[in-house]
Amino acid sequence: MQTHSDQSERIFKLALRCKNPVGQRLFSHLAPPLESIVALRAMEQIYASVRKEEDPVRFIEAVFSILETRVDITERDLARIPKQGPAIAVANHPFGGIEGLALIWLLRLVRPDVKVMANFLLGRIPQLRDSFILVDPFGRPESSRANIRGLREAIRWVEEGDMLAIFPSGTVSHLHLRSLQVTDPKWSGTIARLFRHTKASALPVYFAGCNGPLFQMLGLAHPLLRTVMLPREMVNKRGRVIEARVGDPIPSRKLCAYTDDEMVDLLRDRTYLLGMRARSQATPARRSIRRPKVAQLEPLVEAEPAEVLAEEVRSLPEEQILVESKEHLVCYARANQIPHLLREIGRLREYTFRGAGEGTGKALDIDAFDEYYLHLFVWNREKQEIMGAYRLGRTDEILPRHGLGGLYTQTLFRYHRELFNLMGPALEMGRSFVRPEYQRSYAGLLLLWRGIGEYVCRHPDCKTLFGPVSISNGYQVISRQLIVAYLRQVEQMHPWSRFVRPRNPFRRAKPGLRRRALTYSALEDAADIDGISEVISHIEEDQKGVPILLKNYLKLGACPLGFNVDPDFSDVLDVLVLVDLSKTDPKLLERYMGKDGAAGFLEYHGRRGAAA
Repeated sequence: MQTHSDQSERIFKLALRCKNPVGQRLFSHLAPPLESIVALRAMEQIYASVRKEEDPVRFIEAVFSILETRVDITERDLARIPKQGPAIAVANHPFGGIEGLALIWLLRLVRPDVKVMANFLLGRIPQLRDSFILVDPFGRPESSRANIRGLREAIRWVEEGDMLAIFPSGTVSHLHLRSLQVTDPKWSGTIARLFRHTKASALPVYFAGCNGPLFQMLGLAHPLLRTVMLPREMVNKRGRVIEARVGDPIPSRKLCAYTDDEMVDLLRDRTYLLGMRARSQATPARRSIRRPKVAQLEPLVEAEPAEVLAEEVRSLPEEQILVESKEHLVCYARANQIPHLLREIGRLREYTFRGAGEGTGKALDIDAFDEYYLHLFVWNREKQEIMGAYRLGRTDEILPRHGLGGLYTQTLFRYHRELFNLMGPALEMGRSFVRPEYQRSYAGLLLLWRGIGEYVCRHPDCKTLFGPVSISNGYQVISRQLIVAYLRQVEQMHPWSRFVRPRNPFRRAKPGLRRRALTYSALEDAADIDGISEVISHIEEDQKGVPILLKNYLKLGACPLGFNVDPDFSDVLDVLVLVDLSKTDPKLLERYMGKDGAAGFLEYHGRRGAAA
């Protein structure tokens, strides 16, 4: 039998002070069954089993052990947590309880100086009291004073160089009838003042999941019922995996460049974008299309002998050498001039593309177009090997002989002949690669583009470049949506895009996801491709941004013509871009053509160079 003393020592209990003795007696009889219904008794039993653990981290681990619950977080995500210095972690609030414990636990894996702003009721747990800065979310007359005190304590804590964690919504995620989605309510603007005052960096943290249907339905009846249900939602997570995702820190200088409302929206969107990453990686269908199955991949052909390749390079006419240095040559050739080099290019294409989650799955990547396209490649003289290559198709040669069907990109997009009447002589660019061994530096790609620049200088009538840039399935769904949204809304489609139709159009996002992508692009002031690249690097677990080739084209002034998904190439997203080099910034042209080459090219087209 439970004594009055036992009842007073309990932490999880219903408490009601009633002036009417009859009402108080009635409540004392109703309290035990009510406590069982809302799982306060179960919470008390859990606490009784772990109360001997004084250390906060061990206490939390003991709770998780009883609940048979674990937190799933990658080492890469843990490495994103700043090890020192003022920082504020912002997290979504999907469950209303267990994620608070998870947040303390995962942050303290990296640093001990972590406190969480939390509901004052959690201060009843002695083992965690020092881990919380307590606030009162219930809007009572005395709440304001308690919250000001808590805010001041939080500011002092961060200003001393420590880490604070907060749930900016203040209340648990719940169903919103307008969107029919379970998300946090609007985040508090107080967090913007916290960041401005402390000059702390922000660390987005996302917890996947939400409470069950009963919780959501009762919450629609009355918000107070959500609070009543929180203990039950804590207990019913038994056996669950709490999936956590951590983003890259956002520096204070970046945050403070926004208005308060923009800052809050940025932090919320940055957090929920981590959720898109988590869902994508957890979907089996998503994993299955990252690259062809191993059984579908043919073994690569053997590499061509280095001495045979070197002999073919030496046999090329001098006028086909575009760039020459002690270490490298950049050359171009036709298929009949370089049969062994072309076979090696095909092998290296497939080798490189497979590593990026692309590729044909065949033993080498060679097709019928290679027979009459030009092949531009970088040759490492010392190692006697190909560093990278590009395939170029001159429309003024291909169209008269083969028609529109002679263009590789015609397999991806349907063209109207008027496009090429407007374009004039042009170079179709494609099948570019830099082999993995040379991707750690920019040198390989720069040499390829120097070769392209020199070729255009020698053939200045070919002022227009167009071709597909691949965005592989190695990118999250949301990242691909953001890139497409950015290109459509910020860079804007080329006026000639009306003459282009994709054969397998890129599917637009669902309205909610698309709306979030567009909003976030605008929020990041994505007039700069580097800005959207930074956003994507926060989403991608390996921190990759926009493909560097796409960034290169855009900086030259390229515009998108269309978007296509290539089922024969691991379902990569192909962005068809077009750039008129006669309209490119002269300083950029000088980088690839040299000062004299750029001046001559621009003069040919009636423009002056950068120095003029």
